[in-house]
Amino acid sequence: MRVYLDNAATTPLDKEVFEAMTPYLLNHFGNPSSHHEHGREAKQAIEQCRAAIAGLLNAHPEEIIFTSGGTEADNMAILSAVRGEGIRHVITTPFEHHAVLNTLKSLETNGEIWVSYIKHDENGTLDLTHLEYLLQTSPRSLVSVMHANNEVGNLNDIEAIGNICEKYNALFHTDTVQTIGHYRHDVKKLKVHFLAASAHKFHGPKGVGFLYCRKGIKLTQLIHGGGQEAKLRAGTENIPGIVGLTKALEIACNDIDDHSQYIQSLKDELIRNLVEVIPGVQFNGNSANADLSLYTVLSVSVPSSSTDLLRCLDGYKISVSGGSACSSGSQSHVLKALGTDPGRDTVRFSFSKYNTTQEIAYVIEKLASIYQLVAA
Repeated sequence: MRVYLDNAATTPLDKEVFEAMTPYLLNHFGNPSSHHEHGREAKQAIEQCRAAIAGLLNAHPEEIIFTSGGTEADNMAILSAVRGEGIRHVITTPFEHHAVLNTLKSLETNGEIWVSYIKHDENGTLDLTHLEYLLQTSPRSLVSVMHANNEVGNLNDIEAIGNICEKYNALFHTDTVQTIGHYRHDVKKLKVHFLAASAHKFHGPKGVGFLYCRKGIKLTQLIHGGGQEAKLRAGTENIPGIVGLTKALEIACNDIDDHSQYIQSLKDELIRNLVEVIPGVQFNGNSANADLSLYTVLSVSVPSSSTDLLRCLDGYKISVSGGSACSSGSQSHVLKALGTDPGRDTVRFSFSKYNTTQEIAYVIEKLASIYQLVAA
């Protein structure tokens, strides 16, 4: 049996998505900038996708900009706030993806901004009273807070954050790469100015994503060249990718209720069994709290031993990670910010609609045998 439990890194492509993409790989291959039938056909596909995504988010079609993924979308949002809107103060958290933190670090090094960090408790729950204090002292700021953390799964209350930002006339950017397609997002209700998403996290293709940018915000162009994406993002559009992204998001949004309950049941089953088979097991952040964490992610902390747990699981054809796929090697910045014991090992299990109860049972069986050997 092969088991894939690294869905926070990437998800398998849905077959329906592949089928939707195929005509645009083989038949409808025109360049959307061309003024002939093939080009018009491709351009129409883009605009239909833009309108469909906007409808799912309660946005306007012109507020959706297609990108190469979440990293580009995050960069565009932050740079637009700073260089387009003149923001000089950014408020964020130490748990953000490097696409956010490294962009802010670069801007701060250049002297373009100064950065403040929201306080949090030992589990990583954000102190929104502190956020309000920071905005009271510097109201026209950019607040950049992810919806859910990709390593430990902590959920942030982005609706409450949006309300606080509105109160102080602050701009609000949220990275929803781990939650888009897993939760419903109404950009008007959330009061966000920027929202970043990536298709391959919800069974779409790699290399394509989008940025929602509220109408009226001045976007800064990252890539210069042609006039694609309303002169905001140069380069020939990835038509098959955009079609695949849209189909994947439509499928995900249609099935959110059923899939969320099913996947949460798999996570709960794994938690119950881990407590029984691994002595001293702990859960990082709010990972084991169903109300405060992403239902697709479980971050587990186990006592360190001479056994390389990740390698053992890989030997049993079980694919998991030690944290973010973008941060390998030493302890991640997220675990450091949480103050976790670097002497313990971390395993991140992340689930999708394609996982089964049989797979969870297989994982538990192999973990039990690994820890029986360690104990012996």
